[in-house]
Amino acid sequence: MGKTQLEKVVQIPADAVQLAGSLALPEHAGGLVVFAHGSGSSRFSPRNTFVARQLNQAGIGTLLMDLLTEDEDRRYETRFDIDLLTDRLLQATYWLQKQTATKDQAIGYFGASTGAAAALKAAAARPSSVRAVVSRGGRPDLADEALAKVQSPTLLIVGGNDPVVLQLNRSAFEQLPGEKELVIVPGATHLFEEPGTLEEVARLATGWFRRHLHSVPVA
Repeated sequence: MGKTQLEKVVQIPADAVQLAGSLALPEHAGGLVVFAHGSGSSRFSPRNTFVARQLNQAGIGTLLMDLLTEDEDRRYETRFDIDLLTDRLLQATYWLQKQTATKDQAIGYFGASTGAAAALKAAAARPSSVRAVVSRGGRPDLADEALAKVQSPTLLIVGGNDPVVLQLNRSAFEQLPGEKELVIVPGATHLFEEPGTLEEVARLATGWFRRHLHSVPVA
């Protein structure tokens, strides 16, 4: 399990631009996770790449992608435009559902920092398309009123030594109406740079996606 059947760089059309992504699909994949990184990061983020590889080894496909072009990412107003990030994530989801290799895969989102807000807003907008969401050190508070509409099972992972973000996640957790879990990783700061903490994130995310992407969807 975990042998990669397909691994390639893809170009995803979104509005008038093309978004670059790295798609990995193991043999007999049990679901596909789209990564939404935070502002100032990219699809080459070492932390998200590490988590993606762990998911691949567990037989789950991944799409690491840039939600913004290089020019857009240089501008503050677009880097923090959650509605734009959400729309791009939805367009990537639609693209995956039209591709022969991925159209039958159950889709989940893994969001970090501001990317987590986009993941939650997108999940609220397309509940039938998004089967699970995992947030790593995310800013779910930026999803605003969309939090109360999220039906997808949601796992919020926060570092125990990231007090501001932890409080924001606790408040957001109370607003989520569906299946949900908040896990605090002891000793971890915002970027989960401490030994063993990112491995714990990957373990938690793998378990969550295995449970929810492999299950039969409710009509």
